[in-house]
Amino acid sequence: MKRQRRWTSKLVWLVILLFLTYELWFAGRVLILRWVEPTSTSFMRAYKKENNKGFSYQWVNYEHISSHVKSAVVASEDAKFVDHHGFDWGSLRHAASKNVREGKIVSGGSTITQQLAKNLFLTPSRSIWRKTQESIVTLMLETALSKQRILEVYLNVIEWGRGVYGIEAAARHHFNLSAERISEVQAAKLASYIPAPRRYDIIGDTEGSLRKVKIIRGRMSQVKIPNEQYMNNAVSP
Repeated sequence: MKRQRRWTSKLVWLVILLFLTYELWFAGRVLILRWVEPTSTSFMRAYKKENNKGFSYQWVNYEHISSHVKSAVVASEDAKFVDHHGFDWGSLRHAASKNVREGKIVSGGSTITQQLAKNLFLTPSRSIWRKTQESIVTLMLETALSKQRILEVYLNVIEWGRGVYGIEAAARHHFNLSAERISEVQAAKLASYIPAPRRYDIIGDTEGSLRKVKIIRGRMSQVKIPNEQYMNNAVSP
């Protein structure tokens, strides 16, 4: 019995050590994002593997992204982005209630930081383990990076169309413009594509999607977006 307990104890400690090593690996990858732009993400690599072809991706710095894009995306995906610490509990409760009413998962309630964690390192699966790891990486991102940096990386890596990743590629793909020149209406349209970017490449604008664009435009002036002035105020005593 003593020998069995010793081996059980060693096994438990081994599992803990492996788990901590695994999380430190994630923490290192998150920390380096403070200075280095990602060359690809888990979702990009998955797309390349599934479709056996490359993807469009071009990094553009935060100051060269239209402010309309920043406002539209925050208004559409995470209105409380600058105020929360990675999780919007109100949205999560609302999404859970909606899913219960529908009897299936129709709403996720994920914040921009949670979406970024998934896109960078994880998979689209809905397993408990994936969601747990997403939550851990979300906390790492919120701890290691500023809100501005999180939004900058997010805008540069999410999918905006079939094989189109990042706002610069999206602006050129959909409007033949640079990310810096996107208008308010165009920004609202791009934000409306985020939940199902590949579908819009196939069917284009619909009555429902244009209605969503109108809603996003109405919310854009009501949200805060991170910028250098906001971040300086946020960290001052």
